Formats: sequence, structure tokens, C-alpha cells
Amino acid sequence: MKVELPGMSDPIRDTVILGSGSAGLTAAIYAARANLKPLVLEGHEPGGQLSITTLIENFPGWPEGIQGPELIENMKRQASRFGTEFRMGHLVSVDLSKRPFSLNLDRETIHTHTLIIASGASARWLGLSSEQALIGRGVSFCATCDGFFFSGKEVAVIGGGDSAMEEALFLTRFATKVFVIHRREDFRASRIMLDRVITHPKIQFLTDTVVEEVLGVEAKEVKGLRLRNLKTGADSILSLSGMFLGIGHEPNAKMLADRQLDLDDEGYIKTQNYVFTSVPGVYACGDVQDRRYRQAITAAGTGCMAALEVEKYLEEHGR
Repeated sequence: MKVELPGMSDPIRDTVILGSGSAGLTAAIYAARANLKPLVLEGHEPGGQLSITTLIENFPGWPEGIQGPELIENMKRQASRFGTEFRMGHLVSVDLSKRPFSLNLDRETIHTHTLIIASGASARWLGLSSEQALIGRGVSFCATCDGFFFSGKEVAVIGGGDSAMEEALFLTRFATKVFVIHRREDFRASRIMLDRVITHPKIQFLTDTVVEEVLGVEAKEVKGLRLRNLKTGADSILSLSGMFLGIGHEPNAKMLADRQLDLDDEGYIKTQNYVFTSVPGVYACGDVQDRRYRQAITAAGTGCMAALEVEKYLEEHGR
């Protein structure tokens, strides 16, 4: 439902959803079926990280697996079928200090009674053109998602924090050898995680080392890495079949940098009771508030929760 208020030329929406990944599209499906006619703002990464993921084998209902972009398109069609409106737009800022909430899209302002933030988190990349060319072809940001495809192969994990250590340990279930490549000798990882990795027979450390190039672009699959030692300046080639980024994620919550919502030290939205934020009527779901699981299915689950809470909130406030 849309409501016109005196002095406002645009309709006030029941709910707006920021993000069109697994969380946002699931929220849209539930909100649309509740006749809330949600507006989904797709942002700069339509489809989220699933849009650059190849075969997904751990999403229920697809026994043979499904390509990431196809899964997103199916969700989008399902949400559209029930009346979801989609719009491309770059969100410049939000004002949650008064009601209705205001969303500034630079050339227009959208007003809404409730807001679902499902803007996700973007993986941090090395910034190499060869890396980008091989995403989904041996370059990955998710060992849980893709580790199985590297059974019996050698792989590398880039990073020095707990995320990298967790990725490396998980990959030892499948890979014959895991190289942990870090640009320094010192690690940010906790002592307990580091000890587990150091003592694992399948894991080898390459410190003071950076990746200069991912090899295999012409073959369309990772063949190895060209490395440079930062202390000696020496170049070397490491033959392997996969590279996993373990240098963290960046939550897409910069529009909330003025602390209108409670954020943690790394910029993830803090939630209570799964999806409730510090502002009533504003809910967060998916990777923008989940720094632990970061799976398509968990994002979808919280997207469902957020939409159900929006419906309840609107009912309680007479919408």
C-alpha cells in the first residue's frame, strides 16, 4: 500500500528493501505476498555475491546444483510475480531520525514507513585483473561454498586473520595441500586459530609474500600464482588449482556511517532477536549483519524474518 501525505509529492511506501541478493529477494517475496508492494533498490551489485558465483550445490531444492545468477533470477521472477517493484539506484544517504524514513537517491527521495536493509557485504579482493577474470574459475571467496570442487588439488588462501585460518583449515578436508600466503610475518589471527594451522600437516605458510598475478586466464581456470617476496624482491611461480580470498568482507553499510543505526567496529549492522536494529521499523538481514555464516540459505532465512517483522510492525501501527 502507498499513502500520500500533504506536502509530499511521492507516495509513502509500506516498505523498501535495500539489496537484491538472497536476503533482499526473499524479503521481497514474503512482503509482496503480504500485499505490501515492496520496492527493491538493487544498488551497485544487483544480485549480490551470488551473481558472480558459478555452481551452487548447497542451496536446498537443487539436487544437481544451480548457477548463482540463475538462482537470483528465479528469486527475482518469483518476487515480481507477487507485485515487487525493482529499481536501479545509488543510495546516497538515509534519514531514519523522523517518520516516514527518507531515502536519498541523488535525483529523487523515497519515503517509507519501514525499511529492510539487505545490502550485503562485498568480499575484499586483491585488485588484480587476472583475479577478476578467474572468479568462479578457481578464484573464490568462500571455502564452504567451493571447497568440494578442489578435492585432490593444491590451493592457496590469501590472508592473515582468523577468516583466512578458518578457510585454510576447512580446505584441508578436500585439498592435498593448502598454502597460506600473507604479506607480513605477523598474523592478526588469534593464537588458538594460528596454532591449529601451524600444526596442520597439509598447510604451508608463505610469509612476506604477495600475489602479483593469477595464472590461467587464457585457459579459463587457475593454473598457479606469480608471487613476489617483499623482503628479497624475488619472483616465483606456485603451481596450484585454486585461490581463496581470506582478507575479509566489507559490509555495504556506508550510507549509515553517521551512526543512525548501531554498527560494530567493522561496520556490520548490530541486530537483536535476529533482525531488529536499534531503530524501530528498520530491520537488517543477510551479510550486512551476519559476519559468521555468510551463506545464501542463512541470508534467505533472515530475509524471511525481516519481512514477517515488517508485516507485524505495520499491522501494529495501523498500516
